[in-house]
Amino acid sequence: MQESPMAAAVLYAKDLSLVSAFYSAVAGLAITESEPGHVAMQAHGFQLIVVAVPPHIAASIQVQAPPIRRDDTPIKLVFFVRSIEAASAQAAQLGGQMNPIEQSWQFHGATVLDGHDPEGNVFQLRQGAR
Repeated sequence: MQESPMAAAVLYAKDLSLVSAFYSAVAGLAITESEPGHVAMQAHGFQLIVVAVPPHIAASIQVQAPPIRRDDTPIKLVFFVRSIEAASAQAAQLGGQMNPIEQSWQFHGATVLDGHDPEGNVFQLRQGAR
């Protein structure tokens, strides 16, 4: 049985299945609900809802290959992982990209590294202190 979430985030995606599969694999989130317009996933009291961008808006969104990192947002999702190296490899296989490991830093006893998902949304991985 999944624990009730203590915190949640909503992320809009042009490609619902690609982005939800990315976060499920890279961040280790279990998919708890999958509907045509959204996918819910969670782990450790955190829930992520990936919502499909409405078709009339999605038609105007261009996702480059590789995606252009969208740094112009005041919010960054953060996921705690067992291994930044393993999660980075998964991110690359699933269309995202992490910064080079040499750019990692320490924060509150954890190793931290930024990257972006297949649509260019910036996120962070943390390995260590939880």
